[in-house]
Amino acid sequence: MFVPFPSLTRFSQDWTVTEKIDGSNAQIWIDALASADDKPVKDAYSLGHFQDDFGGLHIVAGSRKRFLKATKQEDHMGFAQWVFKNAASLVKTLGPGRHFGEWWGQGIQRGYDLKEKRFSLFNVSRWKEENVSHVPGLHVVPVVEPYRGVYLNDPGFAFFSALEQLKREGSLAAPGYMNPEGIVMFHGRSGTGFKKTFDYDEEGKWAEKHEKGEHSET
Repeated sequence: MFVPFPSLTRFSQDWTVTEKIDGSNAQIWIDALASADDKPVKDAYSLGHFQDDFGGLHIVAGSRKRFLKATKQEDHMGFAQWVFKNAASLVKTLGPGRHFGEWWGQGIQRGYDLKEKRFSLFNVSRWKEENVSHVPGLHVVPVVEPYRGVYLNDPGFAFFSALEQLKREGSLAAPGYMNPEGIVMFHGRSGTGFKKTFDYDEEGKWAEKHEKGEHSET
């Protein structure tokens, strides 16, 4: 069988830079969960069932590593309880799919001087703050403007400028908080994300957790 060499992706096209929020990775899965493989998930982890034109959708919450239940023992920093509480609004707003984001705020990592927890969606090409903010606690990670799907002849300079902006102005996600974590650089053409942080960038997350004595999943 003939195998062609894959097409190369243009490096400078379609870059988006967002603020990296220091919280815990989480996901909301909204699906019919109708297959035999999905049935155990629906039976064990569904946080709500809502009728639609195709027979109904279940909503499931997950952390980075596992599905969650809205119980103290099997939740992750209250995320499943938040999903359960807002299940109907989340299904109506987000619709079917896997919706990944950061669960952050009070009591999670930096905390950002907040008195509540928030869930900020990663997919800024699909979601905008004004389209989701009617759901309590639901947000979108902020774009470091003007770096939204743009051509960057010198990405390194642009990323340095984005970091300098956050260092100078503070967090975009939590205005007034002057210790942001860093940025995420997403290359749309390849579907690849990169992160650049102010602290522990060279050593990585393990070194940060080790120094703080943390072992929780983030």
